[in-house]
Amino acid sequence: MKITNLKNAVKVPFKIDGRVMYSGKDVELIHLTLKAGENLDLHANPFDVVFFVVSGEGVLDVEGEKLTMRPNDTIEVKKDVLRAWENNSTENLRILVLKMINSDKI
Repeated sequence: MKITNLKNAVKVPFKIDGRVMYSGKDVELIHLTLKAGENLDLHANPFDVVFFVVSGEGVLDVEGEKLTMRPNDTIEVKKDVLRAWENNSTENLRILVLKMINSDKI
């Protein structure tokens, strides 16, 4: 067995700090850190995701609807739906992202 932590997790290939905490056949768990003022540009994914805010506060834009997300908030965003994150606070925003890669089989 291997323990994965933020120091040894594989970094995701985009501009913010994202780490692959777990990757399996049907699900993947990503830890995102957005520093104050950082954002994750508007995009869509070909899989469902669940976002869980670990710490900090930020705005999740889901197809134009702006939602303020705080610690312990959770929300599901379906595949192919446009979404973006913005950390408009002065603290780091830490988010766990559960990517349901084969959600039609779960």
